[in-house]
Amino acid sequence: MPLPPGLHDTLAWPFFEPRHRDWAEEVEAWATAHAAALSHDAETDTDGATRRLTAAMGESGLLRMAVPESGALDVRSLCLAREILARHAGLADFSFAMAGLGTGSITLFGSDELKRRFLPAARAGTALAAFALSEPEAGSDVAALASTATRDGDSWRLDGRKTWISNGGIAGHYVVFARTGEAPGARGLSAFVVPADAPGLEVEARIDVMAPHPLATLRFDGVAVPDSHRLGAPGEGFKVAMGTLDVFRATVGAAALGFARRAQELTLHRARHRHLFGAPLFDQQMTQATIADTTLDVETSALLVYRAAWLKDGGTPRVSREASLAKLHATEAASRAADRCVQLHGGLGVTRGHPAEELFREVRALRVYEGASEIQRIVIARAERDRAG
Repeated sequence: MPLPPGLHDTLAWPFFEPRHRDWAEEVEAWATAHAAALSHDAETDTDGATRRLTAAMGESGLLRMAVPESGALDVRSLCLAREILARHAGLADFSFAMAGLGTGSITLFGSDELKRRFLPAARAGTALAAFALSEPEAGSDVAALASTATRDGDSWRLDGRKTWISNGGIAGHYVVFARTGEAPGARGLSAFVVPADAPGLEVEARIDVMAPHPLATLRFDGVAVPDSHRLGAPGEGFKVAMGTLDVFRATVGAAALGFARRAQELTLHRARHRHLFGAPLFDQQMTQATIADTTLDVETSALLVYRAAWLKDGGTPRVSREASLAKLHATEAASRAADRCVQLHGGLGVTRGHPAEELFREVRALRVYEGASEIQRIVIARAERDRAG
C-alpha cells in the first residue's frame, strides 16, 4: 500500500531504518482496509467497536509492536502506528494505544510469570488492557494518589477509586497504582496488576466523553491482590508509572500528528474543490496562509515526535524533556489544524457527523490526557532550569 506523501517523506529522515518503512506500509495497508469499516458504529457502540478493532489488530499481528513477545518496546514503531491509525480513525488509534499502555508496565517491569499470564491475550487482541492511575482528586499530581494497598500476609488489600480510565469496564486487567506508604508523596506508591474479575472491583460508572472512547470510574473495595502481581519493589510505583509514560508520551504526539495530517488533507481538498466568487477557495490568499500554517504545524510536530522516539530507542535513559516537547507541540498544533479545518468548511464543519466536526472532537482530549499541556510546560521549564545548572 503506497504511503501518503507526508509520511513517505518523513520516513526518509535519518531517524528511521528500512524496517520502519516496512512496518508503516503494513499498518497503512491494514488501516486502509479495516480501520474506518470497523469504526463505523463507534458513536453508538463504542465498546463493541473497540473490541472489534482490538481483535482485528491482534489477529493481523499489528499488536506485536504494542505488546512485544521479547525485547524492548520500539517507540518509533509505536509512533508510526499511532500516526497512521489516527489519520484513518480515532478509535483505531485508541485501541492500539491502549493495548500498549495497558501492558507497557508489565512489559517493562513485570516478572516472567506476569508476562506469561497477561501479555499473550493482549497481543492476540482477545483481552483488552488498561492503565489505572488517575483518581477523582489526583490526575496531574500523581503524588496525591489516595487509593491504598495494605499488606495482608502474602497479598495486598486495595481500596479506593480510579477515574478517567480508558478501557474501563471492558478491560481484562488493570495496572493499578496505590499508596503503600514506604515514604511520603510519590515515593510511597506501588503498582499492581489486577484482573478485571477480582472480587471487590466494581465499575462504578461509565463516562461519556465528546469523542467515542470507552472510559469508566472504578471502585476497589478490599480487592485482594497477590504479592506476585506487584510491578517493581514496594514504593516503586512512581518509577513504574513514569517509566511507562516516558515510552508512551511521545506516541500521544504521534497520534496528534496523524490527526493533524487528516486535517491537512481535508483542508486542502476543501480549498481545491470549493468555489467562491467564481474561483477555487484555494486562490484566496487567506486560504493559502491557512494551508501554510497547518503544513508548518505538521512538519514541526513530526520532527519533535520522531526525535523523541529515536532518542528513546537509541538508549537515552530519560527523554522526559523531549517527549514533553513533542507531546505539547503536536497536541496543540493538531488542535489548531482541526480548528482551521472546521473554519474552512463553514457550516459543514460544525455539522454533526461531518469529518471535520468529528476530527475536531477527537483532537481535543489529547491536550488533557497523559499529562495536560500545562504539566508538559512545567516539565519542560524544570528541565531547562536543570540543564542550565
